[in-house]
Formats: sequence, C-alpha cells, structure tokens
Amino acid sequence: MTPARKKRLFLIFLMVAGVSVGVGLALKSLDENIMFFFTPTEVMAGEAPPNKLFRMGGMVVNGSVSRPGDGLTVQFDLTDNKQQVTVRYAGILPDLFREGQGIIANGKLNERGEFVAQEVLAKHDENYMPPELAGMHKEGEVQQ
Repeated sequence: MTPARKKRLFLIFLMVAGVSVGVGLALKSLDENIMFFFTPTEVMAGEAPPNKLFRMGGMVVNGSVSRPGDGLTVQFDLTDNKQQVTVRYAGILPDLFREGQGIIANGKLNERGEFVAQEVLAKHDENYMPPELAGMHKEGEVQQ
C-alpha cells in the first residue's frame, strides 16, 4: 500500500470514528432528556419508570385539593376515571388550575407512590386535550 493510500485510509477512519462519537453523544443526550407521558392507570400498573422524570396527565379530582402545612405545597389527586394518583407540588400553581380541570404534571414517583411534581401545566382552553386524555373531559365523567 502506498503512503498516499495509507494517509487516505487513516483520514477515512478518523471521520468514521468522529461521526460515531457524535451520534453516540446525541443518542445519550436524547435518552437522558426524553420525558414520556403516562396516565394514572399506567402509573398505578407500574409502567412508569422509577426514579426518572416523566409526564402524567389527567383530571384533578373534585374535593381533593389541599394545602398541608404552611407555604406553597399543594396536594391533590389526579385521575383518568379508572385510577387515582396523589400529586404533591411545591410552587405556584397556574391561574387556570382548579378542580375538575385537565392538567399535565412533570415529575417522578417517590417511595410512597406519590407523584412529586416539578411543574404543573393547565390547559388554556376547552379546545386542547392531549390525545391520551381525549374524551375524558365530558360533563359528569370526572370522579367526585
């Protein structure tokens, strides 16, 4: 093999290695930052990843909102009309948050099976509903 061919082969090898490292880093970053959506039924069935952030959506159960202790901590139940999950959130709730309202919360499960939310998002109008929760918002379907 001539020196010119060896040099070209070495450069091709370096380019392939560089692209491989770049793709590997991109996939690792995506895996660490991806956040899946689960319903309360899926969470109670154990389908949600333990000790990993995910999104959970549903309707706030009427009469379940409480503020234990002092401060900004709020506790409420979230349902998909099949199962309920207790959600704890320490922070300022959105203005549109209320009982019977559809919300999506970002967070993870604690040891007691409660969902500890880092962020709570309330839908802004009656036209938007996540596809997984469509049809749940009809009158009278929210558990009391």
